[in-house]
Amino acid sequence: MENTLYYGDNLDILKRYIPDESIDLIYLDPPFNSNQSYNILFKEHNGTDSAAQIKVFEDTWHWDQKAEETYREITKTAPQKVIELIEAIKDFLGRNDMMAYLVMMTIRLVELRRVLKNTGSIYLHCDPTASHYLKLVMDSIFGVKEFRNEIIWKRSAAHSDTKQGMNRCGRIHDTILFYTRSDEYKWNTLYTPYDEAYIKKYYRHIEKRTGRRYQLTDLTANKPGGDTLYEFMGVKPKSGRIWAYSKENMYKMLKEGRIVQTAPGRMPRYKRYLDEMPGVPLQDIWIDIRPIHSRATERLGFPTQKPNTLLERIIKASSNEVSVVLDPFCGCGTTITVAEKLKRKWIGIDVTHLAISLMKHRLKDTFGDQVKYDVIGEPVDKRSADALAKQDRYQFEWWALGLVGARPADDDKKKGGDKGIDGIIYFHDEPSGGKAKKIIIQVKSGNISPSQIRDLKGVVERDKAQIGVFITLKKPTSGMIKEALEAGYYHSKYWNKDYPKIQILTVDELLAGKEIAYPKTPIPHKKAQAHEPGEQKKLDME
Repeated sequence: MENTLYYGDNLDILKRYIPDESIDLIYLDPPFNSNQSYNILFKEHNGTDSAAQIKVFEDTWHWDQKAEETYREITKTAPQKVIELIEAIKDFLGRNDMMAYLVMMTIRLVELRRVLKNTGSIYLHCDPTASHYLKLVMDSIFGVKEFRNEIIWKRSAAHSDTKQGMNRCGRIHDTILFYTRSDEYKWNTLYTPYDEAYIKKYYRHIEKRTGRRYQLTDLTANKPGGDTLYEFMGVKPKSGRIWAYSKENMYKMLKEGRIVQTAPGRMPRYKRYLDEMPGVPLQDIWIDIRPIHSRATERLGFPTQKPNTLLERIIKASSNEVSVVLDPFCGCGTTITVAEKLKRKWIGIDVTHLAISLMKHRLKDTFGDQVKYDVIGEPVDKRSADALAKQDRYQFEWWALGLVGARPADDDKKKGGDKGIDGIIYFHDEPSGGKAKKIIIQVKSGNISPSQIRDLKGVVERDKAQIGVFITLKKPTSGMIKEALEAGYYHSKYWNKDYPKIQILTVDELLAGKEIAYPKTPIPHKKAQAHEPGEQKKLDME
């Protein structure tokens, strides 16, 4: 199985593309709006609201016609225990957003169990708002006996939490439900460091010569074995105890400086060094993995992004190299990035082109061109691109930005205007330490005209950008091309090259491999010299 990114609804992708028992490890962090009040989450709905769908940054489910249809599908196709549970929960909760979430999750968890190997594991990341319901669902699908842990992750520091007009304890943890497909699952024991209090109490001795911390431990045992009837350093074990090692090994350890006798006649002790101990076997409360802080290099601005170290722990514990890791709600791609780093095969699924584009950027930024993977579900020609634009223009926009390696602009278009910027590319063409330059991207899927090029020129000037790029589904008019040419060129001083200030690229051209013309690498070093003006080479735009 090859590394693959899938665009689309994960339920459909699982059914169409993922074979039975082909996945070693599943991690999922399904979006859920736990910030809503309980009154809203448990409010009844009539099933005629807009279609339930998960989109990036819109982390909520709703009870609507789609949820109703999914509920009915479960009652027809799911195992009997699952049907009975969902019926009971619906009778208790009614038809509301919480029930919609559970219904949508149930049908997907049934498929996830199907694709999981007999030796596989699944980690479901959620918060206390729904974790107790989800555990019932997981019990019904995977079996009560296959429950391994309810892991508590401290996801934030202490804070005051008095929302919804009530006083309560601060809510600072998430829940991760760990299940397996069978008793024969992969498990690699991991260790966490000892805390300072433990070290000071038990490893209080410090070796003067080396500075190594150690503790003195017993050399006797209560079970017979080996040569135990001997005197060592003038003493024998007390009644009911024996030496834990043979006489030969005892003298060997003494020679190595591993045995200490604090006074003549006292029982010798074994010197156990702290730096030789693996640590504490992994427990089910994780307080040592910090959330992503605002200045972290791995931070991508994705609301539900989880720290790399969290996924590293899960993937290391429940898979080996070349195992296949699946994340059906891949988001910004932490799971697949960590899986690639740890030499696992991976599959990522997401329902937005924004997330797919973000994952491509992240893989590129992290691994360069070394990582190889397929992308399934993206437009491959103008016809499919046009279909995507008609279906959802925002999805089309995010996909088009991904074609040129642009990051979506930060502006929230749904809250009023994008200020003429759909995406941005930053580049460097100066020696180390030089200021980043900016390319502004506009994407249009409908009718186009020269006035839009004039508007782009204005945005470029306003934002002091070096280049503006206009991406269009339709072929530009001669008037648009004329407007673009009149904008002139951006001159890269250090490379001594000219790049069109305004560039128009069609989707057809991008799919054929054409790229934005700009300096893609900084000048190698400060001593690099630009060519003489007479030797300047104009960029070939053909």
